[in-house]
Amino acid sequence: MRKKLLISDANIIIDIIVGELQDAMFALDYDFGTPDILYAEELEEQHPEIIDAGLALFELNPDTINNANTLYQQNIITKVSVNDCMALALAQQENCTLLTGDAKLKKLAIIENVPVRGTLWIVDEMFTGKLISVKNAEDAYQKMLNDGSRLPIEEIKKQINKFNK
Repeated sequence: MRKKLLISDANIIIDIIVGELQDAMFALDYDFGTPDILYAEELEEQHPEIIDAGLALFELNPDTINNANTLYQQNIITKVSVNDCMALALAQQENCTLLTGDAKLKKLAIIENVPVRGTLWIVDEMFTGKLISVKNAEDAYQKMLNDGSRLPIEEIKKQINKFNK
C-alpha cells in the first residue's frame, strides 16, 4: 500500500535539513515529494543528499504547468514565487497535502482548497511517532532559528511544553 504523499516547498526541506531531522522525517509513514524544477533551482546545489534520503521528484504535467503559471500570474502582487506556485499546483495534481512555511503560499493553498501543513506539524508527527525526543526537537528548532527560519517562536514554545507533559 502506498504511503500518503506530501508535497513540499523548499523552505520546509531546508528547515528539516538544517535541524538535522531528515532521517526522522523520512522514517514517518509518508512519502515526500517536490517539483523537479524546484529541486533543481533551490535545493540541488546545497542539498543534493536529500534525494538519497528519500525525497521524490515529480514532473508537472502540461495542465499542471499551466495551472502553476495561472496561480503565479494571479498572485504577482502578493509575491508568491513561481516555484511555490509549482509546489501548490503539484499538490493539486497529486491531490495531496502541501507542506510550506511560507505564509503567502499557505493562504493561497487555503484559497485553492489544498490541505496545508508546516514544519511544526512535521516535528509533532516525528515526536508522536517516537522518532525524536523533546531534546531533539528543541535542538532542531534552535538550529532552524539560528539559520534564519521564520518559525513562530511562541508556537514552538507551546509545542515543546506539550511534548514535556
